[in-house]
Amino acid sequence: MEPLSSYIILSSAMLGIGIYGLVSKRNAIRLLFSIELIVNAANINFVAFARYSNPPILSGWNIVFYSIAAAAMEATVGLALILVAFRLNGTIDVRKLNRLKG
Repeated sequence: MEPLSSYIILSSAMLGIGIYGLVSKRNAIRLLFSIELIVNAANINFVAFARYSNPPILSGWNIVFYSIAAAAMEATVGLALILVAFRLNGTIDVRKLNRLKG
């Protein structure tokens, strides 16, 4: 069995990569992937702490199942918005998407 610290290191690395992607990239699809990395880093923490608690609790697993469902819905809506933005503007660069302002 892996120690808890290895899961924390993995989730910290995923969180760092996700934050770097949010800060440095301007492509809308890459921004969406970065958000998914951050959500999955949180999911790894929930599962790891639920597994290593004494006695093991299932609430961490329940939170992860709801989080995965919410992330799937978020990805669907996000990709639909990116598709509409590409059809209107011909680009998915978030700096050039000014036609979506109300």
